[in-house]
Amino acid sequence: MPEALARGVADLFPCGAAAGSASDGDQQLAARLQEAASEGRPLRIKLGIDPTGTDIHLGHSILFRKLRAFQDEGHTAVLILGDFTARIGDPTGKSATRVQLSAAEVEANAETYLQQLGQGQDPAHALLDFETPGRLEVRRNSDWLSGLDLPEVIELLGTTTVGQMLAKEDFANRYGSGTPISLHEFLYPLLQGYDSVAISADLELGGTDQKFNVAMGRDLQRHFGQRPQFAMLLPILPGLDGVQKMSKSLGNTVGLAEDPLSMYSKLEKVPDAVLSDYITLLTNLDLAGLPANPRERQKALALEITGQRHGLAAAQAAQADAAKLVGGAAGVGAADADVPEASMDGVNFPAKAFYLLSAIGICSGSSDARRQIQGGGVKLDGIKLADPNQEFAAATELEGKVLQIGKKIFRRLVAS
Repeated sequence: MPEALARGVADLFPCGAAAGSASDGDQQLAARLQEAASEGRPLRIKLGIDPTGTDIHLGHSILFRKLRAFQDEGHTAVLILGDFTARIGDPTGKSATRVQLSAAEVEANAETYLQQLGQGQDPAHALLDFETPGRLEVRRNSDWLSGLDLPEVIELLGTTTVGQMLAKEDFANRYGSGTPISLHEFLYPLLQGYDSVAISADLELGGTDQKFNVAMGRDLQRHFGQRPQFAMLLPILPGLDGVQKMSKSLGNTVGLAEDPLSMYSKLEKVPDAVLSDYITLLTNLDLAGLPANPRERQKALALEITGQRHGLAAAQAAQADAAKLVGGAAGVGAADADVPEASMDGVNFPAKAFYLLSAIGICSGSSDARRQIQGGGVKLDGIKLADPNQEFAAATELEGKVLQIGKKIFRRLVAS
């Protein structure tokens, strides 16, 4: 199997048949790939995403990068937008029933996902190739799930047991603790699995937390007389804290839509403990060919990923600006650095420092802003803000100055 397809894979199943056996094509992915090549047909590679939010971050991008690797090998990526299943909500990793979204909310989210994945963009800088004929199908699972009638739903329910559902760790934990499980949640793995039947998937991509759902797809394909898909699972990316998984709710993410400076500044501070994982899962860089010094590896990682999203020139400019803003003396480098702007239009002056940080959106709220200032992590043009109650009389006093939180977040203050 090509290195680009095997890189970073945590689990691949099945993979048990002895080489040369008649069932190789159903038991070994390498044999299925060879079989497809000899027949001159691409494999159909499934990746399903539920548009339950608006932002895609680097943790999500691991699966899309692998999908792109299959595209580049000549296979057909089948991207399933779970506009129907998103309205149920994947129970994986949840300790309570998820809030159900409306169809309009899901569709709006789906459109933002496609834009972030590269729809209408040059494939050279897009996460997925939307342009090359035959390389991508974008499907919405409402096309087949919304038309299922009650006998068909009963047939799906008849393919598994309550015991099998309770073998899923999340369900087992909730059942054991007495936390309610709604019956519609049992439908989610079945409907997600039926997606594999609807598109005749040869292989499904998923995170290691999706093993139950992906295996369900194999079971349903057998039930409906199809060759079962292979399952390729990839690791869950740790967040910028290096401990918990990357999650917007934990504030440890790097978003695909972030500006070059923010992206570079965050990535060049990735903890040493997870640096190799980031390089392996988010780049094609050869670990053996990189400097042994962790600091140089951080810079190489940050430059590579920022370049993937924004081009090499923008990444190099971000690298230079980050060095000016973090390494210079007070105010040095801030004037000519390309820093994302933050409007003060919504700020009521005179304004205290903690209120300013909250009002321009650089902190999640007044309490967060106070904590950041008291912790010594906030600077204005390189000068530390020590008092959350420091007052600024007017926007003109701050116009053009760079507000910094830690070594990762920079915003140039503008009046409009």
